Amino acid sequence: MTLSLARRAARFPNRTAIVDISEERLYAPAETIHEDQITYEGLSTLADWLGARLAGLGIDAGDTVCLVSRNRVTSLALLFACRRLGATLAPISHLLTPVTVERPFDALDPDLVVAEPAQRDLVRSIPFDRSVTLPDLTDVEPADRWGSDPDASRALLALHGDNGQPIVTFSARTLESNCIAAVLTWGFTQDTVAPIPTPLSAPDGLVRLALPVLYAGGRLLLDRAFDPGDALTAMAAENATHLSGRTSVFRDLAGDADGAFTAALESVRCVLPDATVDPALLDPYRDRGIPVSRVYGVLECPTILAGSAVASGGFAGTDDGDGRDEAAETASIGRPVLDCRVRLVGSDGAVVEGAGNGTLEVRGTVVADGYLGGEAAGSQPADQWVDTGQSFERDEHGRYALE
Repeated sequence: MTLSLARRAARFPNRTAIVDISEERLYAPAETIHEDQITYEGLSTLADWLGARLAGLGIDAGDTVCLVSRNRVTSLALLFACRRLGATLAPISHLLTPVTVERPFDALDPDLVVAEPAQRDLVRSIPFDRSVTLPDLTDVEPADRWGSDPDASRALLALHGDNGQPIVTFSARTLESNCIAAVLTWGFTQDTVAPIPTPLSAPDGLVRLALPVLYAGGRLLLDRAFDPGDALTAMAAENATHLSGRTSVFRDLAGDADGAFTAALESVRCVLPDATVDPALLDPYRDRGIPVSRVYGVLECPTILAGSAVASGGFAGTDDGDGRDEAAETASIGRPVLDCRVRLVGSDGAVVEGAGNGTLEVRGTVVADGYLGGEAAGSQPADQWVDTGQSFERDEHGRYALE
């Protein structure tokens, strides 16, 4: 297997990769979506188009390109363009403020900032003066010859924390490990259809869901920003199979009162709520018989623990017969995903064996390759234990629950 988009485009060129469900007009009525599909071949062609123009702007192997944008097809195509160039893509959240947007640039030393026009005010606050808008790229003279860097260990993606710091890097090899873990945990296939309600600049939006679905040859439903009415309409129209998100996603979708919620969930095989979602908000999904796989992760490792009792074809074993009561089942998150090692460390610094409580630490091939900036710059999280700072309880069956 490989993270290569070109190989997927060669294998199934006409398969739909992304459906852009954004409203065609800025003030379109709710539930009005404009479907604009792009195939795997089309996405690969767009990545080539962007790569040639980035090269025309002087971007080469080892350079860093920052992207300030909401969720767009171009956001994903730019990642694959940077892979072909050997460059690093650093998505900058459009939810940052003019004050906090400076924080990522304390560590990043970008060679170019690419932004959608809607983010012009935020871009003005960025302490970097070489920028270009997405529409302006059409006027860039493409490079006639530009090569790719085959080094899978080179930093391909740089992601920042919620407040702009810290920043961690992921190589193509590490991203592929995350994709494989997700595919095996949740059974993503070419039939998978999943909306992306979380920003692609966030680890749970891009690394936990979007890239694994594309890796499996599935289809993404992409909106500029999450709108519950549009999401429900698209899920019903495209027969969505998986739903992932944070609190606002599961709360707002279930708040529908006209039956669209029920229609949208008819084809859903599994929901993947973040561990921060109140279990009570998941009752409307459980009541419809949809398996719930809660997910816990951090910036350095977007998916650490996941529930495994899913009906989506995943290979993770179920936990039927553990004898746990309903309350314990609801509070539990799950077990570590593939290639992710975890341990609990007690308040005395000793590793907790068997059932017990402690702070969760993680390591493995799914963990980010390094940090940029700050005291931890240059360290390699994959080679050492990363402290999540979160306390967990582990039961006798090896299942973890938030304390």
